Amino acid sequence: MRKFLLIGCLFFYSYQSISQIENKLNRGANGIIADNATLQLISNEFSFTEGPAVDKYGNIFFTDQPNNKIWKYDTKGKLSVFLENTSRSNGMFFDKKGNLITCADEQNQIININRKGKIKVLVTDFKGLHFNGPNDLWISNTGGIYFTDPFYSRDYWTRKMPEIQAENVYYVQKNKAPILVANQLLKPNGIIGSADGQFLYVADIKANKTYRYTISADGTLHSQTLFVNRGSDGMTIDDSGNIYLTGNGVFVYNSNGELIEQIKVPESWTANVTFGGKDNHTLFITASKSVYTLQMKVKGVNK
Repeated sequence: MRKFLLIGCLFFYSYQSISQIENKLNRGANGIIADNATLQLISNEFSFTEGPAVDKYGNIFFTDQPNNKIWKYDTKGKLSVFLENTSRSNGMFFDKKGNLITCADEQNQIININRKGKIKVLVTDFKGLHFNGPNDLWISNTGGIYFTDPFYSRDYWTRKMPEIQAENVYYVQKNKAPILVANQLLKPNGIIGSADGQFLYVADIKANKTYRYTISADGTLHSQTLFVNRGSDGMTIDDSGNIYLTGNGVFVYNSNGELIEQIKVPESWTANVTFGGKDNHTLFITASKSVYTLQMKVKGVNK
């Protein structure tokens, strides 16, 4: 996920009213956006929103990383703080037991946050070296965790240089040490897997490319294939296999890598996206100081 410290170097565009954006949404018979749907602003009270994750009930949790908080947006539309002092959680994903697994870059770890907000550290290092800064993650059907580890320097770190020079993708199984599964990327960021667990998509935000990998039975990756010539911050996938990339709005590609939709968002940067809600048809968008929703015809697969 792109970091809040770099916003000033990213793409900017003038504010457009939501009504203007609505006119650009595809609502045809073959579109993915629900008929008469409009982009809804939920709140703009944050510093930089990231890491949306949905629990099994459809509630959505997301981070306001500069303020070190995790917020909850429930299925009734209520917004509340779930946890403060989150170890600077960024990318997040729920495991099958209902624990929130997060990339926590205060100490560059992967942590487990249970329903009561209690934190347990899961991953601390790679062969004795501190990670650059775990950024985004996805949990496979077998419970294995894939996470990206780019280097974005933080003002709350004492160290200013990485201990691991490369910016890689790692995989970790329960009670095992993490293994390196992709090391040919410049700056891996967004990551998402297919519903059947066969493929992993990883965005190289520096190279402005997104790749697809085949997942082996042991969790390792092979057959790297260029998916699209577009990078991404956070990512998600729907039940039709469409991939949602973020950055200057939301770009939706079908499984063949063809652009089928572009959702304009009136913010300087769109950091991440996921599906949630009771029926899993609500697209939830974290965008700079704001969060938005959009009703869809398709639904998510990670609930």
